[in-house]
Amino acid sequence: MKEYWSRRIRDAVPYVPGEQPKGRTFIKLNTNENPYPPSPKVVEAVKSAAGEGLRLYPDPECAGLRAAAAKLHGVTPEQVFPGNGSDEVLAFCFQAFFDPERPILFADITYTFYAVYTDYFGLKAWQIPLDEDFSLPVERFCKAENCGGVVIANPNAPTGRSVDLEDIRRVLEEHRDVVVLVDEAYVDFGGVSADTLLKEYDNLVVVRTLSKSRALAGLRVGYALGSPNLIAGLCCVRDSINSYTVDRLAQAGAVAALEDGPYFEEMRERVIRTRERTEERLRAMGFAVLESKANFLFVSHPKRTGKALLDGLREQGILVRWFDRPRIGNYLRISVGTDDEMDALCAALKALTEG
Repeated sequence: MKEYWSRRIRDAVPYVPGEQPKGRTFIKLNTNENPYPPSPKVVEAVKSAAGEGLRLYPDPECAGLRAAAAKLHGVTPEQVFPGNGSDEVLAFCFQAFFDPERPILFADITYTFYAVYTDYFGLKAWQIPLDEDFSLPVERFCKAENCGGVVIANPNAPTGRSVDLEDIRRVLEEHRDVVVLVDEAYVDFGGVSADTLLKEYDNLVVVRTLSKSRALAGLRVGYALGSPNLIAGLCCVRDSINSYTVDRLAQAGAVAALEDGPYFEEMRERVIRTRERTEERLRAMGFAVLESKANFLFVSHPKRTGKALLDGLREQGILVRWFDRPRIGNYLRISVGTDDEMDALCAALKALTEG
């Protein structure tokens, strides 16, 4: 069945995205989407952009988007690289900054796309085990010698745990000769961004997405922040593949989302309040819940397996995420939904664990 496939992909194990259900209505808490709509200004901006201009190619430089992101993070537009979602930006980073001769470092339990990219691009990796409490073993990251780069998700996925800014600084200090990539997909929900370190470290790349806190998963917009030299490397990769990665509608919507600070703050705080409220309720029901700085919770129960809870919730019309992997096979990752959705989740879990 793979007779015409290239050798590069015959043994590839691709990333498996969370289920996008069809044919049945579910409470969807499995893909870390924002439970609230984007800013009304985003909708207006997209409508305005959806005119005659669609016959023309979008701005390959994404000038407006770069300017908006630069203003938000206190950098120059030359330090911003937009892409078609942060997954694409991450893929370009793996191609631009990491070589096969020296292994890159990332945690054993983290965003699984890192391992997929490593294999696909013919790289090597040292996957360093998280500590028993799922915290990042910063000392081991710092002491690793002859590595070709470092990738840290902060907050981490799927655990939701965050890393202190000073620990990020320690890693940067110990690995000044290679790129340290900090993936901040969930940082807006309680973490601390490493963007303040960009002025000090020219080997730092910070990757952000508008899918989570800005509720634009459907538009696919992400960006990287870094020194002009690193951004030029990303542009080289992009323009060797596809110069028009962010379409006209996505650029317009992204600018509007980044500029509507009050709406962003209101929705972010709403998600955080619901997360904290749900965390308390789950702990009262006997669940172990990791402290989360993301828009999801990572939970386990002493008397019910993760797979049993996954299946039981699905039967009741609720989708969550389960990973059949060592160390975390008894955990569920639960996206934070609306208050009503989380009430339904808690009621369902109570029935499953007490029945």
